[in-house]
Amino acid sequence: MTNSTEIKNYSTKTEADIQALIKRIEQLETEKEALRLQLWKTKRKPPGIIGYAVLFVGAVALIISIVHSSTILALIGLGLSFWGILFLYAKPVQYMKAGLIDSTAIASLTTIDRVLADLNYHGNGIYLPPTHLKDFKSGTVFVPSKKATQIPGAEQLSKENVFLKNPEGLCLVPSGLGLTNLYETELGKDFAKVDLDYLQRNLPKLLIEGLEIVEDFEMNIRGSQIHIKIEGSAYAEFCNKLREFSNICGTFGCPLCSSIACALTRTTGKPILVEKTVHSPDGKTLEIYLRIL
Repeated sequence: MTNSTEIKNYSTKTEADIQALIKRIEQLETEKEALRLQLWKTKRKPPGIIGYAVLFVGAVALIISIVHSSTILALIGLGLSFWGILFLYAKPVQYMKAGLIDSTAIASLTTIDRVLADLNYHGNGIYLPPTHLKDFKSGTVFVPSKKATQIPGAEQLSKENVFLKNPEGLCLVPSGLGLTNLYETELGKDFAKVDLDYLQRNLPKLLIEGLEIVEDFEMNIRGSQIHIKIEGSAYAEFCNKLREFSNICGTFGCPLCSSIACALTRTTGKPILVEKTVHSPDGKTLEIYLRIL
């Protein structure tokens, strides 16, 4: 009887320890996400405290130099003011003009559009999960010859052929694959090991505050339907140029749309069909309609 009581107490204690450990892990995960968010803000903020402090000292030195007619204090004040302003506007992250990025990417996407037009392919892109691929960090978008949801089998994909016959279509590397890998690096997560709820909570924070490539991001999931609304995208001008002379947005997808589809297919482990993309008249708002197959 005593042994039974001891075993029961030990079992209860073990369960309590496990529950406490789970709560502690959840707490640490929350703290980690908060620290990551703070790091994003710090990385992309100018060192304001140092800048204001140096600028203040420089201004005081200039005022004293005027009162006492001191040339040395005037020079010190000017130097400190200069460095204070420099600290306020200097950023620790290197930026590149959006126009330069657009120019390097638009040519390759235009070439893909011409290939699709010559082949007379009109199907919407289907993003395939990494379970169909050898490398879990790689990705493939299958563009069928006709508007259909039939996808190639694992045996066909393992051969890594570009042109497929059954079903007829084209297998391409997604334009947003590099961005998706960057998302995983910034979040410190493997998308294949998280769920849709995680993406829904963390992707907006990453794109808005972490990478600062959109002003607003919404993801709504209803069953197999996924609706995404993006405002103020850094790719807005790029998309406008692309839509003028190609049909990439409706089939292959621009880098931003493509990166989101890649992230979703890794998380769900299922093919993602790009049903349509809708741009506002001013080009500032983009809506993406996706479906989990």
